[in-house]
Amino acid sequence: MTIRVLIVDDQMMVREGFSVLLNAMDGIEVAGEAVNGREAIAQVAALKPDVVLMDIRMPEMNGLEATREIVAADTNAKVLVLTTFDLDEYVYQALRAGASGFLLKDASASQLADGVRVVAAGEALLAPSVTKRLITEFSKLSETRTQVASTGVTELTERETEVLVLIAQGLSNAEIADRLIIAESTIKTHVSRILVKLGLRDRTQAAVFAYETRLVTPA
Repeated sequence: MTIRVLIVDDQMMVREGFSVLLNAMDGIEVAGEAVNGREAIAQVAALKPDVVLMDIRMPEMNGLEATREIVAADTNAKVLVLTTFDLDEYVYQALRAGASGFLLKDASASQLADGVRVVAAGEALLAPSVTKRLITEFSKLSETRTQVASTGVTELTERETEVLVLIAQGLSNAEIADRLIIAESTIKTHVSRILVKLGLRDRTQAAVFAYETRLVTPA
């Protein structure tokens, strides 16, 4: 099936560049474009894309607010945040709001296409090294929030906690299965139970949760 993408960025050259790159890839087509968060919300409702490439800093409504509304609307669209090399200060908040991952704006054509495919498949696009840096720099946790989040950890079994830690380290289901020497289908079941027990939307939020509760700490 073709993956339909909505590109959201206030810079025309960025939108056109990504559009050309993605339309040239097998199995991917650009369904539309938007110049700000407010327009993105309307386009998601109208076009029902599979993936939204979301810039953060835009006029009228930024990408963070738009991500929250798109996720709250319970659409099937996965949000992939676009950021600069030095990381946007709002990316961490976007991940907590439900974004499925992030890409650097200087990503190559193949990296862009791979990122879209990974997110469309329901996986988290989280490079471990970048994620650790992001959490370190922008996770300003209060003690109260940490304690509340930690309460959820007690609901997990020992194996589920182990799987959660490996998710936060950026491993895929297949890699986790190899590491724990169990079937990949069993890992999928563990992941589903983790998300339900913790009330999380996807693997990305699970990874952030693991950092917030100090199950995993940045190196």
